[in-house]
Amino acid sequence: MGHKTRAREIAAQYGMPMTQGSGVLPAEPAAILAAARALGYPLLVKPAGGGGGIGMLPVHDESELLAVVERSRSMASRRFGNADVYLERLLERPRHVEFQILGDQHGNAVHLFERDCSAQRRNQKVIEEAPGPALDRSKVDALADRIAGIVRQMGYDNIGTVEMLMSADGDFSFLEMNTRLQVEHGVTEEVTGVDLVKSQIRCAAGEKLTDILPQTIVVKGHAIEARVYAEDPKSFYPSPGRLTVFRPPLDQTVRIETGYAEGREVTPHYDPMIAKVIVHAASRDAAIERLAHALETFDIRGVKTNIPAVLAVLRSDPFRCGQVHTGIIADVLTQKKTA
Repeated sequence: MGHKTRAREIAAQYGMPMTQGSGVLPAEPAAILAAARALGYPLLVKPAGGGGGIGMLPVHDESELLAVVERSRSMASRRFGNADVYLERLLERPRHVEFQILGDQHGNAVHLFERDCSAQRRNQKVIEEAPGPALDRSKVDALADRIAGIVRQMGYDNIGTVEMLMSADGDFSFLEMNTRLQVEHGVTEEVTGVDLVKSQIRCAAGEKLTDILPQTIVVKGHAIEARVYAEDPKSFYPSPGRLTVFRPPLDQTVRIETGYAEGREVTPHYDPMIAKVIVHAASRDAAIERLAHALETFDIRGVKTNIPAVLAVLRSDPFRCGQVHTGIIADVLTQKKTA
């Protein structure tokens, strides 16, 4: 399931709703062009063995296809050691909704509800929350149960996340599966009370889910996470340098996860994320306010950060109303420039 095109084939076999896509692209230019014509434009070229948005490149017409495929292959080879890429139909302004899964070695698998990860830049997540706002609850719960059933049939015995795209008309389609613990697992922990790291380890040790998890898992309140990146908040280019000041908020209700400290160097050689700020509150509105205040009081100097951009999104009317989609950050910052 960790290989994107193989995962698509397996998911389709089990009846998962799918976006249109190709298999791994061959080397021959004529075959690549034919695969694209069969799907229709716009398209997204994606590494089959990658993640984190790296190497995912849009293509809007045939004249740019071959050059973009070669560029994606080069990026995939450098970053993942696997140059396989494939094509997927590019949905305009979808929502990115993912479902947390946990399986054991005894044929059991459950879901721990969903997260909305739509607020992205360059196909990389920036703001994640649970539960997803402004969703048809009965539809999402039914999909979560269906996904858990499919994962159970597969015999999947690890932690994982099934990522789905939701179109403007509310239809869901399979995107990929991340066969690991994800950056945003903390928001699920905050609303369910389940320690996913501990649960993953206990499953790997051979314990049963019935001994690991509560008998009934319920969502309590709302949690939101912001990824703090060392990058220019306008261009989103990395901003390496020394953290001359790095002082997280002192509020004990705010969860900070970081591997950095004051005086450390943010190098250009790795992902520029330097911290995760996670909050939980009784309501989504309260969680948004708590997160905004935490980011305002996070004193970071020596590098630029994306905090101003995140605050602009959190305070925007579309975000507060739950009208999120993968282009919301670009929309909000564009409106801010023209205001």
